[in-house]
Amino acid sequence: MAEHLLFLTGSLAEPALHRVLDELGTTDFTWEVHNLGLKVAALMTADMIQRRLSDTGDADRVILPGRCRGDLAILGTHFGVPFERGPEELRDLPEWLGHGGRPVDLSQHDVLIFAEIVDAPHLTLDDILRHALAYRRDGADVIDLGGLPEQPFPHLADAVRLLKDNGFEVSVDSMSADELLIGGRAGADFLLSLKEETLWLADEVASTPVLIPSNPGDLDSLIRAWHGMVERGREALVDPILDPIHFGFVESIVRYHRLRQVLPDAPMMMGVGNLTELTEADTCGINALLFGMISELGAKAVLTTEVSPHCRSAVREANLARRIMFRARAERTLPKQLDGGLTGLHERRPFAYNSAEIREAARAVKDRNYRIQVSEDGMHIYNRDRFHTASDPFALFPHLEVKSDGGHAFYLGVELARAEIAHRLGKRYTQDQPLNWGAAAPPIEQDMQRYAGVAPTKKARTKPAS
Repeated sequence: MAEHLLFLTGSLAEPALHRVLDELGTTDFTWEVHNLGLKVAALMTADMIQRRLSDTGDADRVILPGRCRGDLAILGTHFGVPFERGPEELRDLPEWLGHGGRPVDLSQHDVLIFAEIVDAPHLTLDDILRHALAYRRDGADVIDLGGLPEQPFPHLADAVRLLKDNGFEVSVDSMSADELLIGGRAGADFLLSLKEETLWLADEVASTPVLIPSNPGDLDSLIRAWHGMVERGREALVDPILDPIHFGFVESIVRYHRLRQVLPDAPMMMGVGNLTELTEADTCGINALLFGMISELGAKAVLTTEVSPHCRSAVREANLARRIMFRARAERTLPKQLDGGLTGLHERRPFAYNSAEIREAARAVKDRNYRIQVSEDGMHIYNRDRFHTASDPFALFPHLEVKSDGGHAFYLGVELARAEIAHRLGKRYTQDQPLNWGAAAPPIEQDMQRYAGVAPTKKARTKPAS
């Protein structure tokens, strides 16, 4: 039996909501729309809903506007059905409802992220823990302590024990057999990087080894090392090593494919730092491509780093990329329209409305509060008395009558700067909201249980059109 959805809205958005749902023509769910008697749906709060909604009828779920504030759990308990926030823009509702009437499920993945602290020998224990906690917040599963050539790491064992005491899985990455033994005996879960000649280390400690070729490109030695671990009855991961561009990159990709053909069931790791760190390009796209390869190869682990400034969000991007690729593979579809978090600079649908639709909305405005919207034609700012469009915010300033109101001018300056960035890059702009940079920047948490409050002056208040 199809699920029944109840959409709550206000009078301004009700006709458009009906039109969008009618055009869907879906049989995945049935639906009805209830007007709560408010003019602007986005300004409704949980308290208003509880006062104005007598019951939810036969609804299995209740969908609210994306900007609706309030504790939805309280509403769900009161009415006995789940309440959810939909997208912020009505135009995005079909995509939001595209998977059986539910948002895309990105809760699953099958790739472990090893986040390397590359300069661990130079850091104090407190600094190591601080880095580890940040990596865990961004999605890392294993904290890798990277050793440095000919650099003593006297507090290695203490670092491993500290991380283990704080609930981390830990790996130690070193070309020194002594350091690998110290890390393994201190309780490290994984050891990177063992070769055919150093398999004896696996006999000394319980840590799971990550195997690499004895010499660059020597796939045969890696295969022999794997069989050596199988003979011992031990688990291991294999890493043929990803090389930088112009230093064997394409050939290294071929090695991964060849290894998968020879060892179809071997857990595989790919260290992506040689591409993300050594290519001066935004890492969101690089990680998307690499995790597509990782997904096709069936690799089980990734080693990533955040050394170069342009790689500062590599762990966060890897976390999202593995989830997107898992979902795309599970549904046998392209990795599109699942999540836009790997398009940090641009967005797939940057402009929710065109100029004509924005002008139509402006004609319904009856107050002096400024609204700002962005279309392909530029930035639009309007109230009941005026409507101006420009691609340069300085061209708008003479028309705004804010010269004597510093607070108002500051507010509009901030908003128009955001709008200009959105217009130039092709990003979604929503007044009073920060721009969304996807996985490239830490998310700005919003308290959706508290009403947003007011802007610096009454004139500057947002009055959403839906």
